[in-house]
Amino acid sequence: MNELFTLMKSELVLTGIIFLLLFIKIGKGIKNETLLPLVQVLLLANFIFGFVLNKEGKLFGDMYYTNELIAFQKNVLNLGVYLISLVCADWLRKTPHLPEFLLLMLSALLGMFFMISSANLLIFYLSLELATIPVAAMANFDLEKKKSSEGAMKMILSSAFSSGILLFGISLLYGSTGSVSLPEIQERLDGSTLQILAFVFFFTAFAFKLSIVPFHLWTADVYEGSPVAVTSFLSVISKGAVAFIFMTMLFRVFGTMKEIWQIMIISLSLVTMVIGNLFALRQQNIKRFLAFSSIAQVGFILLAISSDDFHMASTAVVYFVLIYIFSNIAAFGVAAVITEKTGKESIDEYKGLYKTNPLLTWILAIALFSLAGVPPTAGFFGKLFLITAGAAGKAYWLILVASLNLIISLYYYLRVVRAVFMDKNEEPIEPIRLAAPVKLGLLLCGAGIVLAGLLSWIYDYIHSL
Repeated sequence: MNELFTLMKSELVLTGIIFLLLFIKIGKGIKNETLLPLVQVLLLANFIFGFVLNKEGKLFGDMYYTNELIAFQKNVLNLGVYLISLVCADWLRKTPHLPEFLLLMLSALLGMFFMISSANLLIFYLSLELATIPVAAMANFDLEKKKSSEGAMKMILSSAFSSGILLFGISLLYGSTGSVSLPEIQERLDGSTLQILAFVFFFTAFAFKLSIVPFHLWTADVYEGSPVAVTSFLSVISKGAVAFIFMTMLFRVFGTMKEIWQIMIISLSLVTMVIGNLFALRQQNIKRFLAFSSIAQVGFILLAISSDDFHMASTAVVYFVLIYIFSNIAAFGVAAVITEKTGKESIDEYKGLYKTNPLLTWILAIALFSLAGVPPTAGFFGKLFLITAGAAGKAYWLILVASLNLIISLYYYLRVVRAVFMDKNEEPIEPIRLAAPVKLGLLLCGAGIVLAGLLSWIYDYIHSL
C-alpha cells in the first residue's frame, strides 16, 4: 500500500481534486472567485509534492511503470496546467460552468499521467482516450460561438479517426506478438510485414495527436474556435504528453524497427517545419498564427527524436517542452487577456500595444523571442539541444534545413514584435488592468523563459534522471 501511494502520488492527488470538484458540483456549490484559487493552490501543491519520494517501480501486474524521469514529465505537465489556470483566470472566473471545465481539464491531465506511465497497450489506449475526450468537450465550451462548435466537431472527427487507426494497430500488434505488454512486445518484434503495418497505424495515430504534417489540418480551426484556455492546453499540455509517450514507444518498443521509423521521422520533421513556418507567415489571427507556430515547433521535436541516442533525445525533448510551456502559455496568456477584455484577435489590431500596455507587450515579445530561438532566452538553448540531439542521428543536412527554418520563423515572430512596438495605430488597444493571478502567471512565464535557459543545472538535472 505504501508503494502504491509513493509511485502514484501525482495521480492520487489529482484524483482527489477531481472528486472534490464533483462534491462541490453536486452540493451547494462554491463561487468561482473561491473555487478557482482553491484549485490553483492544490495544483501548486501537487507540483511541489511531485519532486519528493520519486523512485522506479511497477504496479498492477507491470501495467503501470514509473521512474524519476516520468515523475518529472508529469510535474512539467502539472506546472503547465497551473500556469494556464493563472493566465486565463479572467475567462475562467466569468464562465458559468467553471467546475465542469476544471473537471474536464483535470480529467484530461489524469489521462495523460496514466498514458505516460502505461506499460500495457490496453492501459495506454484507455488513458489516451481519457486524455482526448474531455478536451473535445472543452473545445466547444463557448457554446454561443459557431467557430467553437465547428472546431470541436473537427477535433472529435479527427480524434475518432486517429483512435480507430490506433486500435487497429494495437490489434495487429497483439495478433503478431500475442501480448499487450510493452516489454514483451519489444522482445517479440521481428520486423514482419504485419508488424510494420501495425507500426504505420501507430505512427499515423500519433501524427494526428501531434499535428504532424500532413495530419495537421484540424489544428488551426480548433485553435481559432476554442477558448484561449483550451487552445493553450492543446498546444502545450496535450502535445507535450503525446511527445513523451511517442518518443518512449519509438525507442523502447519499436527500437528494432529504427531503420524504418527514423527515415519517416526525418522526412516528416522536414515537412512539418517548412509547412508550419510557411503557413504561419500568412496568418493574421493571433490564435491561428500560434497554431501554425506550434506545428513548426513539433518539427524541431521530431528532429531530436530522430537521434540515435535515446537518453540525449529524451533529455532534449523534456527540456524543450518545459521551455515551450513557459513560452507558449505566455504568448497565449497575452492573447487571452486581450481577447477577454477587447475581443480583438487580429495581429493588425495589436499595433501600438506598447504605448498602452507595456507589460503585456514585453511578455509577448520575450515569449516570441523564445519561440524563435533568440539568445539569451530559454528557447535558444532548447532548440540548440534539440538540434544537437538530432546531430547524433547523423542527419546533418536536416540540421541545415532546421537552421534555415529558424531564420524563417524569426521573420514572422519579429513581424508581430514590430507591430506591437513600432507600428502606429489610430485606435490602439486601451490600457488593460491585469488581475493579480493573471499578472502572477505572466510574470512566472516570463521568469521561466529567462531562467530556464540561464540556469544550466535544470538541463543537467533532467539529464541525470
